[in-house]
Amino acid sequence: MKIEEIIKNVPKVLLHDHLDGGLRPQTIIELAKDIKYNKLPTTDPEELAEWFHRGANKGNLVEYLQGFEHTCAVMQTKEALFRVAYEMMEDMKNDGVCYVETRFAPVFHTQKGLYYEDIITAVLEGLEKGKQDFGVGYGLILCGMRNMKNTLEIAELAVNFRRHGVVGFDLAGEEGGYPPKKHLEAFQYIKQKNFNITIHAGEAFGIESIWQAIQICGAHRIGHATRLTEDIVFDKDGNIVALGDLAQYILNTRLPLEINLLSNVHTGAVDKLENHPFIKLYKEKFRVFLNTDDRLMSNTTLTKEYVIASELFGLNLDDVEKLNINAMKSSFIPYKERLHYIYNVIKPGFQKMREKLLSLKA
Repeated sequence: MKIEEIIKNVPKVLLHDHLDGGLRPQTIIELAKDIKYNKLPTTDPEELAEWFHRGANKGNLVEYLQGFEHTCAVMQTKEALFRVAYEMMEDMKNDGVCYVETRFAPVFHTQKGLYYEDIITAVLEGLEKGKQDFGVGYGLILCGMRNMKNTLEIAELAVNFRRHGVVGFDLAGEEGGYPPKKHLEAFQYIKQKNFNITIHAGEAFGIESIWQAIQICGAHRIGHATRLTEDIVFDKDGNIVALGDLAQYILNTRLPLEINLLSNVHTGAVDKLENHPFIKLYKEKFRVFLNTDDRLMSNTTLTKEYVIASELFGLNLDDVEKLNINAMKSSFIPYKERLHYIYNVIKPGFQKMREKLLSLKA
């Protein structure tokens, strides 16, 4: 069996995926036609996919985020939001994902007069129908935007919908000039409600951003954390010889790091895949796992991320299993549900693949 086939067929867990960054090109074209949105660069699905990928692969976060203007523009009705969420679940099923936490910013879907409650409900209904039809588990994370002042309102919405499928609150958007501590009220509210926080940090800005996210804002997970290497000492061969206080704290507390290989190259967080710190962090026993970030923009799937890691860094099937168990341990669903996925879905799924590979050898 080819490596891609093996990885695609084992149960995987995805915790850092943007709903508005993973639309099918054909869906964008159809939704644009429905609402007479005429700003798309092309109405050919393959050309459109290529346009998004080319636009995202500029090496900086600000340009990477420009494609979202089009995806958000076509996600302005309840029907469109339902469809995008539902199709995402089908795409997860087809990629061998058994549990996904997807995220989006409700503030970008109010252009046609939808209220926040309508927006969140439509997405949750799409996810739930997807779960019923495709057997994939899900949680929804609501994003506040770093450059906006309404993050407390989004945090309150996240808590209001916690019994309906929302599992956490995130801070997203451009990092430079918008430190997480400016949104302290939102994070304090989430913490007081015993709810879950993940924050984009250490992608376009350095360790100060990661430190603030954890120690000032109380993040339970960090999105990207690529620049954590600034708090690590390496020898001339690139091996870790010492950890700074922040890196040591993250390692000690098993604080999860949501790693995104391809998008980190596309946004310029790393210069090339071979230099991504993921493998060094993994070998040092940080709690890391792979994610897709924006599937459309980065032309990726979770399978593709793991295949790249396997080919570049020599991961084997045991590593892929360990990374997905890391992800499941780090999810924002209740502890017993996490155990269910680990012991009843992930471990048996990998064991089945090992048996299949043995029988093929025989």
